[in-house]
Amino acid sequence: MIYLGLLGCGTVARGVCELLRKNGRAIANKLGEEVIIKKVLARTESKAVALGFTPEQITGDIMDIVTDPEIDIVLELIGGTEDAYRYIMLAFENGKHVVSANKDLLAERFVELNRAAKRCGLALCYEASVAAGVPLIGPIRETLSANEIASVMGILNGTTNFILTNMTQQGMEYAQALKMAQELGFAEADPTSDVMGYDAARKVAILASLAFGAEVKFADVYCEGISNIDGEDILIAGELGYVIKLIGYAGCAGGRPIAFVRPTFVKRSHPLASVNNSFNAIYIEADGADKVMLYGRGAGALPTGSSVLGDVVEICRRRGAPSPDWNGEAAVSGTAPIGEHLGRFFIRLRVEDRPNVFAGVASALGERGVSIASVVQKPVSSGLADIFAITHPSKEAAIASACDSLEKKSYVRSLKRMLCLE
Repeated sequence: MIYLGLLGCGTVARGVCELLRKNGRAIANKLGEEVIIKKVLARTESKAVALGFTPEQITGDIMDIVTDPEIDIVLELIGGTEDAYRYIMLAFENGKHVVSANKDLLAERFVELNRAAKRCGLALCYEASVAAGVPLIGPIRETLSANEIASVMGILNGTTNFILTNMTQQGMEYAQALKMAQELGFAEADPTSDVMGYDAARKVAILASLAFGAEVKFADVYCEGISNIDGEDILIAGELGYVIKLIGYAGCAGGRPIAFVRPTFVKRSHPLASVNNSFNAIYIEADGADKVMLYGRGAGALPTGSSVLGDVVEICRRRGAPSPDWNGEAAVSGTAPIGEHLGRFFIRLRVEDRPNVFAGVASALGERGVSIASVVQKPVSSGLADIFAITHPSKEAAIASACDSLEKKSYVRSLKRMLCLE
């Protein structure tokens, strides 16, 4: 018998309980032992009862779970950071393996928690913390372990992908698409964490830490949201052969990890361009496996519960051995400055339609070593024109300096820039 201690009674916990009821026998057949939740930590007893637990199984004291000699694995599904961190450390101190779905905590204390698990000879598994039901952490940790990973990037937030999909396919403006996402339950009443990119940035911090043996925290991830994307951006992207996606990226620049989340022009031929609505996808480039894409549901009770129980099965199959997923002793702290990122950029300018303006734009870019790969100019109204330019690969610092210079020109009315993913 394998006993679990469950912390929390929210959406993910509901998915875990439902899957255990539905597939418990199949899991037992795979492991040769039955998996049972022995105790649950609940702030509100009625929520635990609603999940099917008896009063005898419910406790409000974490010590009842971590000191129970029969409990092998603690499932940390309470969210937040302070209590969750304390509970995980108590679990390690008492010889319990831990499975966590807590991206907020892991994005801040990934290195510390992994070192604690290693020091105690225990497993810390967190497949559900990034992209819910999409198997991602395991492939990076195991299947691709013989590779040197060049980059991990993808669509890591279903809410923003749903909004951008409807702006692209239905012609909605941002506010209309957001309202629809809220009405359908894809977006919270306060959507800030999603639409500003913070949710995706936390996931990128975890991926960067894992893929590059680094210590990357949420604050190290450069972040731009989607709230300033308008219908004209969507239309221009389509005319140029792109779609706009909120892309999370972890790669390297000058031997140090670099990480960001930002709206990006994605070429229609790129596999990520066809990922729509609330789905997530992660695109990995590695020296041996080449290019790999993983796709699936990035949120929800059952997809997330699936990953949590998958981690439980992994720990059981390892017979309690610590997961060899990360060498915390070799961690590099922080990331390279975003200005070191090398990429192609889309620049949208609204300018006065008069002689020498285009030459001035080209000059401002050229002075900073930025060359234009393609450009389109369209009249907007009497006296105004739009210039849409895509650059050759350039350092972001050079792009930013050129754009700062252009914004000060008397003939420039507005300017936007976005990364281009070919």
